[in-house]
Amino acid sequence: MPMIALRARTAALLAILLALLASTACGSDASGPRAKSRTYLMGFSNFPPAPDAALQRRSVQLWNTRSDAAILHIDPPWESLLAGGDPDFIVSQTILPLTSVYASLGKQVVIETDLTNGIDRAAESPALLALGHSITEDTVQKVYRRYALSVARLAAPQYLGLASETNLIRLASSPAVYAAVVRMTNDAAADIRSAGNQTPLYVSVQVDVAWGRLGLSGPTAFVGIDRDRADFPFINVLGLSAYPYLAGYTDPSQVPDDYFSRLAGTPALRELVTEGGWSSANIGAVHSSAELQAAWIDRASTLLDNAHAIAWFQLDFTDINLAAFGLPADDPQVAPFVFIGLVDTVLAPKPALATWDSVFARQHSPASP
Repeated sequence: MPMIALRARTAALLAILLALLASTACGSDASGPRAKSRTYLMGFSNFPPAPDAALQRRSVQLWNTRSDAAILHIDPPWESLLAGGDPDFIVSQTILPLTSVYASLGKQVVIETDLTNGIDRAAESPALLALGHSITEDTVQKVYRRYALSVARLAAPQYLGLASETNLIRLASSPAVYAAVVRMTNDAAADIRSAGNQTPLYVSVQVDVAWGRLGLSGPTAFVGIDRDRADFPFINVLGLSAYPYLAGYTDPSQVPDDYFSRLAGTPALRELVTEGGWSSANIGAVHSSAELQAAWIDRASTLLDNAHAIAWFQLDFTDINLAAFGLPADDPQVAPFVFIGLVDTVLAPKPALATWDSVFARQHSPASP
């Protein structure tokens, strides 16, 4: 459930962020205990706590030394694409500068395209709706296919996600919208493969929906992802979105040992957590604390070990200052996600940061395919 509306408001700051990243290219420091290795990469997105250059610089310095990967959750630039913009040019101007800097920092890069509204899966992309269009339209699907091919070919990510939280879209959105997601991602995957590109492809699923804990009528039995595997047969790996504190778990110890691994299915798909976290503060009916958040980071590392996962993205390194972005602090859709950072909005560390660091200090030893 990435913060689509907030990301749009930071587009003008991208050039600043690139310069800051380049100036902090000091590499990762994974020194520490090596008794136990980890199979998964660890990283964050580039979203800042506020539109403030000094905070961005310090944030980058902090997370650069405790990550070996970075993820870009991107909305297709619908306005440019539908206006006839060349996808290769768009990617070269908006994505390649950032991925190039990440490469200079030694990061492996994952890119995930989001086709609907990231904070309201019942709705379509606000930017696309503002243009009077829908992903159900053939023209929209065709420009997306061209864009996805350009991303795969030019940006060459380690993994490329073609849709986010497909099971939640199917649950919450209209059948026509879900059918459009199925069609345009399968067509895009076929285009990518026809071009000879072998980038591993995925869609992400919402873990708690798969476990039957985020159904529209309340908790049910385990659902699984058989439908997603059938509808998106092109996937080489599986993306996971997990916010267990929103699914009725009040303590990380309650999350089952096979929370991630059970979704791998048969034949087993390798998994990567592409977004998620645990709030460090109370949010409405959700009661949490900084200590519970730290306990989740510890618990999540065990669950990822159980799944022999390939990557873990905390998504937001910092909390988000909604007021600084001109958004109400009590926005019911965004507020549940603003306290999942490992540091607060002024970059003061939370207990979860030390827990993350202890996991990151483990040597990265990828599991055999």
